[in-house]
Amino acid sequence: MDRQSKNKLHTLHQKLKKWYRWMLLFVLSLSIILTAWIAIAQQPVVLNTLILAPDVKDLRAGMFQDFEKENPGIRINVIEGPNAANLIEDLYSSAFLLGESPYDLVLLDIIWTPKFAAAGWLMDLQNRVSPEELKAFTAQDIEAGRYRDGLYRIPIRADVGILYYREDLLKAAGLKPPETFQDLIQASQTLQKQDKVDWGYVWQGRQYEGLSAMFVEVLEGYGGFWVNSDTQEVGLDKPEAIQAVQFLRSTIEKGISPPGVTTYIEEDTRRLFQSGQVAFLRNWPYVLPLANEKGSQLRNRVAIKPMVHAPGETSGACLGGWGFGISSNSTHKEEAWKALQYFMSREAQKRFILGAGYVPSRKELFTDPDVVAKYSYFPELLQIAQKAVLRPAIPQYAQASDILQRYLSAALSNRMSPEQAMEAAAKETRTLLGRNQA
Repeated sequence: MDRQSKNKLHTLHQKLKKWYRWMLLFVLSLSIILTAWIAIAQQPVVLNTLILAPDVKDLRAGMFQDFEKENPGIRINVIEGPNAANLIEDLYSSAFLLGESPYDLVLLDIIWTPKFAAAGWLMDLQNRVSPEELKAFTAQDIEAGRYRDGLYRIPIRADVGILYYREDLLKAAGLKPPETFQDLIQASQTLQKQDKVDWGYVWQGRQYEGLSAMFVEVLEGYGGFWVNSDTQEVGLDKPEAIQAVQFLRSTIEKGISPPGVTTYIEEDTRRLFQSGQVAFLRNWPYVLPLANEKGSQLRNRVAIKPMVHAPGETSGACLGGWGFGISSNSTHKEEAWKALQYFMSREAQKRFILGAGYVPSRKELFTDPDVVAKYSYFPELLQIAQKAVLRPAIPQYAQASDILQRYLSAALSNRMSPEQAMEAAAKETRTLLGRNQA
């Protein structure tokens, strides 16, 4: 081979070596990139949610943990909030108002749905859930998740107002459980005259949301209404509403309820009732397990029933509870929907209820043998839950409730007459809603 040919061959060899090194480097780089992509792809999707402090433990160790086990590609990151529903609402609202909310799953108190939906903060789930799936829940709980033509909240646990009574004292006195407001007054007075109790009836009278929740039950019992969510008609100055206020005020005037009842919240009334000083209590389901726990002087002496009502009218039980919606600006909507589907399933809710003792939203769980074996009073709760009353489904609910609370408090503390208070409350509520009807 001549010198020129050798030089050409050497040059070609050098080029091939250089090309080989570049190819090797390219393959290695591509391998690193692909490895990184695979690692990233294998990282779980994180769904963020803000939870009321007392619920964190039960949700994290219950529904969330179970969901993550079945869906290893999705993780739920819990931000623990304060122990106050109104502060949770403020935190969610602030995050949405500031722009891109960091939350994917939105835990909703039953009264927040209209506000959040009207503001465009929630994803409409209407076309994702079949009517058959929705029938598994109480009708009122599903209705509470609607706003106009959309569905924005799926319930995970309910709550409902209850009338507690001392079954042992009524039986000993030959009295039947009261059905009407007058029955309640007469039974209270009878037991007080016999020195069986100091007080006949306690309820939540402080100026806060609990006052509004309690009042809607009495209002329903007189056949009245607060705000018609469809027409936005206001009924606070109608005769039925004034009668409801007069009844509550009469319990104080007659000495059936203590003068301090206008400062009481749930725990104040629960402790007074559980001390054995009271015959009747309006409160939520959490009271019964406490009244029946070992060491309680009311153990096996308490029964429950729907709220009393006026003759010819029906009982009302304020519906409370919590559910989940999906943030409209979530970047993981499909994963969030997968979580929501799991949360609404019978199996997930059954495990959650058995573990935490909350009131079910799915009707069948009230009478499920396993659930009833642990919570024997749940079938009675179902009867009460089916008489549930919703608070007005309006975006301005918080302001409307504040108006009602202020004027109820004025009437109950004798700063205004029931007529004056309700007329003023109705007028302000109509102004709030942009209505001018008399």
